[in-house]
Amino acid sequence: MLAFELIVQGLVQGSIYALIAVGLTLVYGLLRILHVAHAGLFTLGGYFCVLITNLLVGVLPSPTGSFAIAVILSMVVVGVLGIVIYRLCYQPILDKPPYVALIASIGLFIAMEELFRLVFGPYGISYTNPPMAESVEFLFTSLKQAEVLTMLGAIVLIGGLAVLASRTRLGVAWRATVTDPEMAQSFGIDIIKVRYLNFFIGSALAAAAGGLVALLSNLVEPTMGSVPSYKALAIIVLGGLGDVRGTLIAALALGVIESFGTIYLGDILDRDAIAFAFLIVVLMLRPQGLFRSA
Repeated sequence: MLAFELIVQGLVQGSIYALIAVGLTLVYGLLRILHVAHAGLFTLGGYFCVLITNLLVGVLPSPTGSFAIAVILSMVVVGVLGIVIYRLCYQPILDKPPYVALIASIGLFIAMEELFRLVFGPYGISYTNPPMAESVEFLFTSLKQAEVLTMLGAIVLIGGLAVLASRTRLGVAWRATVTDPEMAQSFGIDIIKVRYLNFFIGSALAAAAGGLVALLSNLVEPTMGSVPSYKALAIIVLGGLGDVRGTLIAALALGVIESFGTIYLGDILDRDAIAFAFLIVVLMLRPQGLFRSA
């Protein structure tokens, strides 16, 4: 039974990693940019969800309904902010070497953390009336409703992304731009609009992840995105840079490995160290990542 509980908890954590890392993978796959500031959008999504949910307390009868509205609004606002970041921060330097965009992204992430500290305070904020805090029985284990929502939310959002990419004309244009931008442009595809869509979707997924993490821990703080940003970068490397399928598998695998590691390696390494130890081992054996051919 312990093994089953650890797997379920690992999948819950892996779902969060997947929502964060997929956005990074989308940006890297399209522009070959390591978008570190993505973690700042993750944190901002958490803040928006907590603030809007608390604002709606007393207005709506159900805290769950307030949280649902907060997540949707957060995804829209943070998605638009992602487009703004691309337009102001990345687009002017796309013709520069890749490290220029990386440095700009790191600087933007640090600036966002300090801005969160100034605007929201250094100690973090919590839900006034935490939604979905009750537990439910799931097969051989007990889960909070928030944990069930996290897994289902990740499935719905990433499944919707898969449908968009494979079943719509917009998705076909998107994939064509990733594969061969010049050829796609010659067929009349507006590359700028595709890039805007890319940043909107990736940022919206990060906002949803931030809201779910805030729901699970009942806390949002300025540095909340620091560790997830490093893990997300590790995950997209493990999955093969730019490979969405590989990123999803790597995210879930990392969540499960961390879950087991905290039980069997907890006296030696903490949860975050386990993730990076796993990354080091994989890169020593397969430098190209788990799911990319050499």
